[in-house]
Amino acid sequence: MNRRLRVTFNSPAVLCFAIACAAVTLLGEITGQTSTALLFSTRTSSLADPLTYVRLFTHVLGHSGWRHLIGNLSYVLLLGPLLEEKYGAKSLVRVILITALVTGVIHNLLFPRTLLLGASGVVFAFILLTSFTDVKEGEIPLTFVLVALIYLGQQIWEGVTVRDNVSNLSHVLGGLVGSCAGYVLNQRRRAGRGMKG
Repeated sequence: MNRRLRVTFNSPAVLCFAIACAAVTLLGEITGQTSTALLFSTRTSSLADPLTYVRLFTHVLGHSGWRHLIGNLSYVLLLGPLLEEKYGAKSLVRVILITALVTGVIHNLLFPRTLLLGASGVVFAFILLTSFTDVKEGEIPLTFVLVALIYLGQQIWEGVTVRDNVSNLSHVLGGLVGSCAGYVLNQRRRAGRGMKG
């Protein structure tokens, strides 16, 4: 039996997100980061400017360069397909959009003069959401506790002690969104199973 191997578009939401991030990064390189600053990074700006609201969502697509992009996409492409298979593409897109909005709004309120861009908030949402994949009613998985302590604890510590261009706040906020999403999505799955039985 000779079966041909074929490449499949196995995770549409994650792959479309990754392709969009790569296209935006390429556009940024071509335009000398003008497009990134204009459309794919968020900062406090006039509430009368429609782009202010667009950037609250699109900043997760923008990256400062290929190294920044590859660092984020390696996690997105590793964790995303498993999450999309379990929760579905629509739920994962909602997690990405909520993460973008929460990190964008809070960043703009607390750091009005600093640009925020990149998918690291989404990465941390995926990391914490992954630790919820095998949760049972009335239980908190030890893996979730350890992941929260290690990843979020590190970000809080570095946010206090290290001065660099990394937005530790967006990592923590993304992790919190992923934690909440994991709890809500698992509750819904259990409720759905209960109704069928």
